[in-house]
Amino acid sequence: MVLGTTRVFTVSQRPVLLVNPRACSPRSVRLPLSLLALGAVLENRCPYQILDGNLEPELDKAVLDLLSDKPHALVGMTVMPGPQVASSIALAKAIRVVHPEVPIVWGGYFPTLYPDAAMNADYVDFVVRGQGEDTLCELLNAVTDNGDFSAVAGLSWRDGEEVIHNNDRPFQPQLSYPRLPYEKLTNIEPYFRPSFMGSRTGVYQASLGCRYRCTFCGVVSMWNGSTLIGTADRMIEELTMQRDRYGATAIQLYDHNFFDREESSLPLVEALATVGLPWWCYARADTMANFSASTWEKIRRSRLSMAYIGAEAASDDVLRSMKKGSRVEHTLEVARRCRENGVVPEFSFVLGGPNDPEGEIEKTFQFVKRIKKVHPECEVILYFYTPTPRRSTDASPGGARLPTMDGEGLSDLPSTPEEWTEKRWLDFVCHQDAPWLTERIRQRVRDFAFVLGCRFPTIQDYQMPSWGRTLLRGMAGWRWATGVYGQPTELRWAAERLRLRSPQHESL
Repeated sequence: MVLGTTRVFTVSQRPVLLVNPRACSPRSVRLPLSLLALGAVLENRCPYQILDGNLEPELDKAVLDLLSDKPHALVGMTVMPGPQVASSIALAKAIRVVHPEVPIVWGGYFPTLYPDAAMNADYVDFVVRGQGEDTLCELLNAVTDNGDFSAVAGLSWRDGEEVIHNNDRPFQPQLSYPRLPYEKLTNIEPYFRPSFMGSRTGVYQASLGCRYRCTFCGVVSMWNGSTLIGTADRMIEELTMQRDRYGATAIQLYDHNFFDREESSLPLVEALATVGLPWWCYARADTMANFSASTWEKIRRSRLSMAYIGAEAASDDVLRSMKKGSRVEHTLEVARRCRENGVVPEFSFVLGGPNDPEGEIEKTFQFVKRIKKVHPECEVILYFYTPTPRRSTDASPGGARLPTMDGEGLSDLPSTPEEWTEKRWLDFVCHQDAPWLTERIRQRVRDFAFVLGCRFPTIQDYQMPSWGRTLLRGMAGWRWATGVYGQPTELRWAAERLRLRSPQHESL
């Protein structure tokens, strides 16, 4: 029943429904690791089911049918900032209308970064902030027994009209929890997608968090500079299972920063060599640039195919302002080392910060040309600089550090999930636009990125014929050499017919 804004639940040992609202097309779907992690801790505690909106054609109907079939303890939804917020809102509203008795819990990056906005929605009963395994189990006990929600660390909830943010929960290492229950997915086949590395690419996350504090990165606000390195034994166990039981031919690693330090990375690199599959990961330029020759030899033997490396800027001053911790020379050095060892670096840049956006963008264009001379096969991905709101260092009375945008010219953040779905905020969180950019700057970046993509077609577009690549390279050559990027009509004509793909959209 509903008492004002307070919801009172009376449940028994009922099943839990874990839902991944629609976030991408079926073509881009990957294993829902966050929900599998929650399922792992629910094993032998209560029945549960996972529904993935990226595969389920009628997710709302499937959810409502399950809830109508039998009473559920709660519905847990993982919610990322960006397009997934809108689908999460629609699903939560549908559940609330038909099954107002079922508690709705949001977890993941969006409610962790913006717990007040999430709790301002009457279709969200609880928010799980940060790592959710233990919080979900304790919440389930409290809901089942009409217990004390104030004792559940990492939880945001309502006490009458007041929203309470309980103290943050300390992060726990991977070995604190059971292995992922892949077998609980109704149909696992669609998750092993083709990529440039292999016909059946699986995913895995060995470690959690990142100890660096780059000002634009959402991982900082989520993990507060924590890093929990995974173990080689667990990695071998799970990747061998994906290879031998499910036929994986390549692996994409979701670690926020796989190469944290040389000494901590080596056991995982050696584990990957044991598994013997091509792999992709996130990495830092400064870390990899300083690896010893013997470590690079181990990386080569491990079959690393590509590393997504945050180069971010063409200026050491800008890198310092971002608190990146690396230097421009590291980007150039890691490009050289990757070329020597058969690795394709995927360099990302964040363009157009509030201070002199046009000048820094032009410097970055010239720097990209330098990198391409060092490693012509390197990939380049361009974003606009849109910093993720940082959590304040001072805890609120309930313990949660709430997000701020101090110093970025954006003091007022959206106060509801619906406001976060407005185009200007979607563009902001997806690094597609920033309020200080002009249309002329935006178009300049779009034109440069398009000419770049034609001059160096991405290796991840494994369906393009070799003659098509040769044609595009030749047509784009003069523009790349002269810097005349505007109105590339002839390139657009050719790219449309060849169905050119961009690394921005093809990247794993």
